Amino acid sequence: MDATPDDPEIDLTGQLLIAMPGMADPRFDRSVIFLCAHSAEGAMGLVVNHPVADLTFDELLSQLDITPSAVVTGVPVHMGGPVEHGRGFVLHSAEYTESEATLQVGAEFGMTATLDILEDIAQGRGPARTLMALGYAGWGPGQLEGEIARNAWLTAQASSEIVFDTPASSKWERALGSLGIDPLTLSASAGRA
Repeated sequence: MDATPDDPEIDLTGQLLIAMPGMADPRFDRSVIFLCAHSAEGAMGLVVNHPVADLTFDELLSQLDITPSAVVTGVPVHMGGPVEHGRGFVLHSAEYTESEATLQVGAEFGMTATLDILEDIAQGRGPARTLMALGYAGWGPGQLEGEIARNAWLTAQASSEIVFDTPASSKWERALGSLGIDPLTLSASAGRA
């Protein structure tokens, strides 16, 4: 079904947004964003392929005065988007739920934004797969649909393999590949027929 920017039935929750070459906003250059929520009221997502260069998960726990009782490795910290940089979000596998604090996103994913999940991860009781994000990407009503109509983003089905298992430096290419697109064939300028 083809959707238009004014179509109230479009729901991209649980999908990936893939930035097109020539993205007008440099903060989203070659970004892959997991959409946690999308409705007529707007959209919220987490950039899953821009790691924070100068902060590890262990350092984050230390800043929050959380002492791990288990060795915590492999939890990447990403710049989740330009909104509320000081707020943390954990995108994780769906088996973990923190009661009402967890937003279930489809069958494979959940998103939790409370300190409880960080404490659970530090104690070895957290989700099997995790990605920490600082900040988020947000759109007002109709804004994301307009950007998609202007060819700023492609959408693709999200998979655990792309979100959690693919190195950040390869996620953009891998997400495009899931659509059968070779990044070398994309142009930075869009046309309309």
